[in-house]
This record gives sequence, C-alpha cells and structure tokens, in this order.
Amino acid sequence: MDKSYSEYRAEDIQILEGLEAVRKRPGMYIGSTGTRGLHHLIFEVVDNSIDEALAGFCDYIEVTIHRGNAVTIADNGRGIPVDIHPQVGRPALEVVLTRLHAGGKFGGTLYKISGGLHGVGVSVVNALAEWMEVEVKREGYRYRQAFRRGEPVSELELLGEADDTGTRVTFKPDPKIFEEVEFQYDIVHKRLRELAFLNAGITLVLRDERSGKEKVFQHAGGIRDYVRHLNLHKEVLPEDPIYIQDSKQGIFAEVALQYVNADRELILSYANTIHTVDGGTHESGFKAALTRTINDYARKHNLIKNGAFTGEDIREGLTAVINVKVPEPQFEGQTKTKLGNSEVRGVLDWVVSQMLTSYLEEHPAEARRIVQRVILASRAREAARRARELTKRKNFLEHSTLPGKLADCASRDPRRTELYLVEGDSAGGSAKQGRDREFQAVLPLRGKILNAEKARRDKLLGNEEIRALITAIGTGIMEDFELSKARYHRIIIMTDADVDGAHIRTLLLTFFYRYMKPLIDAGYVYIAQPPLYKVTPKKGKKEVTYLYSDEQLESFLREMGRDFHIQRYKGLGEMNPEQLWETTMNPASRTMLRVTLEDALAAEQLFSTLMGEQVEPRREFIQCHAREVRNLDI
Repeated sequence: MDKSYSEYRAEDIQILEGLEAVRKRPGMYIGSTGTRGLHHLIFEVVDNSIDEALAGFCDYIEVTIHRGNAVTIADNGRGIPVDIHPQVGRPALEVVLTRLHAGGKFGGTLYKISGGLHGVGVSVVNALAEWMEVEVKREGYRYRQAFRRGEPVSELELLGEADDTGTRVTFKPDPKIFEEVEFQYDIVHKRLRELAFLNAGITLVLRDERSGKEKVFQHAGGIRDYVRHLNLHKEVLPEDPIYIQDSKQGIFAEVALQYVNADRELILSYANTIHTVDGGTHESGFKAALTRTINDYARKHNLIKNGAFTGEDIREGLTAVINVKVPEPQFEGQTKTKLGNSEVRGVLDWVVSQMLTSYLEEHPAEARRIVQRVILASRAREAARRARELTKRKNFLEHSTLPGKLADCASRDPRRTELYLVEGDSAGGSAKQGRDREFQAVLPLRGKILNAEKARRDKLLGNEEIRALITAIGTGIMEDFELSKARYHRIIIMTDADVDGAHIRTLLLTFFYRYMKPLIDAGYVYIAQPPLYKVTPKKGKKEVTYLYSDEQLESFLREMGRDFHIQRYKGLGEMNPEQLWETTMNPASRTMLRVTLEDALAAEQLFSTLMGEQVEPRREFIQCHAREVRNLDI
C-alpha cells in the first residue's frame, strides 16, 4: 500500500474555529450525553480511520475496550501529520485534536470520499474525554501527545523509530459530561460489523478486555454478504443476491438486492458509510429505476397485459442495501440522516437501470420468478385494500362502534388511558373487575392470534381478533396508520407467565412490529409483569409477598429463613381482581417493561427467526437462549 505522505502535510490542515462550546453544549455535537452519545465518541474516531481506508491508505482498524472503560482505536493509515502548522506554529496533531473544524477534509483534494465531513470528530471526542493519548507512526518515527479534557498536557514527544504507519487514539469519557460511562459491547459490535460490510476487504477487530470477547469482521463480499446476513434463515430469490456496481460523474454506486418470502420491504441506504435512515436521492433513484425496469421487462416478455405494477408491489419482500460514495455529499439535518445531492438520483437511476436490465435478460428463469412474485404481491395488495375498505365501511355503518368484548374506560384523553390486552375470558374477567375504570380499558383475546410473520395481509385483516385489536387501538394499520388517532398511549400486553403466555406475547409483538411499528417507536407498547409466586408465612402475621421469578423466590427464602406457604400462579385467571390490581395493574406498585427497538435490524432477524417458516433456526435460538430470558424485551 503506497503511503503518499507528500499529499498530506501540515499545510493541508485548515482551521475554522475553536473548541469552546463543546463541553458546554455536548448534545449539539454528539446528539446526547446518554448511551447513544457515549458510543458516538468511538464511532467518530473509527470514522476517521474509515476515511483513511476510503482514500486507499488503510485496511486494518482495531477497537479495544479496556477495563475501566477507556477505549483504544488503532489503524494502519498514514498517521496524522505532526509537522508544524504554518498558521498557528503548533504541531498539526495538536491542531487536529484541539481545534473544531480542523482537518484535511475541507479542501476537496486529500479526501475525495469522506464520512466525517463536519470535521468535528476527533477534537470533540478530545473535548469530552477525561483524558486522551494519541500515538502516531509516520515517516519512520513514532510520536505521542497527551490531553486532558481537550487541553494538551504534554508537548508532542518523539518516542523513537517505527517500521510501519498509523494512528492510535486512547481515551476515557469524562464522567462529568456523560450520564453513563460504560461502553456496551453489542452497540460497538453492530457498527463495526456494518462498516465491514460497507467496505469490502477492510479488517476491523473488536476486543473487550472486560469480558474477554473478541470478534474479527472482514467481508470480501461486501454488501452482498450484508444482504445474505439480513436474509439469514429466510427463503430467498434469487439464491445469490443481485449485485450492481458502477461509477459515473465521480460517484461510486453499488446495490445488492434479493427477495424473501415475506410481505415487507427492507431497504438500507448508506452514503460514505453513513446510514441514511431517512433515505434521500440515492434511495429514490434506486426505487424509480427498479420500478421502471421490472415493468419494462414484464411488458417486453408479455408477462403483464394491462397497466403497470406499482413500486410497492415490486418492493414487497425486497431486501436491498444501497451504498454510494459521493465526493461532495449534502446531508439534510445535523444528524446526516438524509442525502440531498440531486445528481446522485440520476446516477443511481442510470446504474440500476442498465445493470438490472442486463441481469434480467441474462437470467430469464430468475427474472420470470421475480415477476411472478410481483404479480402475487399485486393481487394480495388489492385483496388487502378491499378488506380494509370493507372494514372501514362496516365501522361506518355500525357508527364506528368498538368491539363488544372491549371494556372501555371513561376517560377520552389518550395521554391518560391504557389498554390491557389479556388472553382469555377468565383473566379478562379479573382484569375488568380489578381495573380502574376511569383510565384502564381491557380487551380479552380468544386463543392465539394469527402469526403476522406468515399470514398475508388480506387473511390477517379477515381475522376477527385482529380486527377487534385494530378497531380498539384506533390508528388503522399499514398505509392507513395514523399515530394521532391512537385511543391509548399505553398498550399493555398482559399474558400468563408460562410458555403459552410467552407465545401469545410474541405473536402480539410480531403484529405490532410488522403492522403498527410507529406505536413501538412512540413508546406506547408495554409488557405487564405479573407475579409468578404468592408467598405467605405459615405462622405469625399473614403478610403477603409477591415474587416475580424463581431467582427472587430463592433469594427471599434464603434471607427470611422461615416457613412459608408458596403459591405458584399458573395464570392470571387464578388471581382475584384485587390481587391482579395490586400486583400488575396498580400504577403505584406494578412493574412494566416498555418495548423499544434500539436495534431494528436485530429485531428484524429475531422476529424472522422466532416466527418464520424455517424450524431449525428457531430450535437453535430457543436451545441457545432459553436459560437467559424471562421476558423478551425487543
């Protein structure tokens, strides 16, 4: 690998402004001072190494989480320049670490492609670190400089000779800034895996000295491997992902796509390794080309007679990863979640149209199977539309009456109200009697609802229990979903603490994830925590204690050392209304889990594994995790 030092020197570092505001308002630079902002520190430094890789000067990045929650990020890039900066008379390394917007990414020549375009990364990390130490190996020598809360506490020190090149940054987050200073292995693991998929051939290593965990990420297949990973344990078409790649107008574009046997679409788009969760011009260019190309192929080969397939029909069941590298990206918003470059749309449209057309013509069997799948999706979508219209019309004719088995609450303020989803009439009866009728509603569900992972939309909408659930919540589903129409801001799944109860809970969570996901995003979905045991002393004062797990029972008996009557609840129906209120429904004493989606991709794979068609992956998951999980909080 050619280390072109002559192209990267101190005079290339441009200074825009100082660091004064960072410690005063850290949220403006890293989003928050919670868990998300804490891990952003690591990712800002890693992104600098990735920029070196994109420029062609780095192929190895290593992240080590130390005991005490310091972290080291090391790469084999060119190393940050250490010669004296001509404007300020200080070493360039110190300038980069102590000046906001100081870096080699603003002039447009050194880094043609870069993710860290705001240039605040490593200096902001330094400002928010209790301490930082940086080592640089460059031009045959090794250097080091130390900092504390953004200020240099040592001069740049020459340590000796070096046989290779690179930068090594070690820092510890400042507990005066962050609410939480413990790094989570899984969060770092997810981002490094993602970066390895997006940068084929680069090796990223994650080590956690606290637990001894270590993982090496290296994906020669790049985003093709990413799509295979996303579609693990699913029926796929074609067997190998379709891969499209080309460059135009200085913009590199690659797309990998594959269909799965499911209703939903999953499109992940990236620009310069940044996950554009709100899409943008690269995503819209891809969608336009995909829709036009599939329709053109179907017409040319007489697979469609009248009209055209919609984009939704064509994208049903699609998994796609879009990865573009743009010289001058324009991101909308400080968080860089949407790409705005108008020229990128045209490039994606052209690249996808040309290469997808060639693929379809060269693979006629796969092309026809894709078109047949789109035809089925079109028919199912039309059937689902008719089912929704029928449901709307029925509700209108019945003056929008709520389900008969719903015991509604008196309050009409959704911010105050909550809906309990309860399995069976017995538990439903206890819940209805024990609740506070002012703000608590109860909807008993008969048996196990349809599996939303397998059932098509039209069949799902024809199910009586599903219709009752949709009507009670009030938001509609899919295209008709409106969060503002939610009749309750707490929707609480209350099932028995046994295997059947866990299955029903997972079925409901699957339905919400697939058809009412904004409810989860808004924090409206909860899981009730009913007790597993009722414990009363055999002698003396009859004080009742409720315990929620085997571990709690063992601990309680060990500490108390007395004889007790122990009742294990088989179901909610065994509790009388007063007990159910006090243990599970009373806001003053109950425990509930809010369902969150910190990692949507992990949730996607979890639901596919647990509720999908293939049995063996589900069996493996259950055997592996059965001892670890009491309540599955997605």
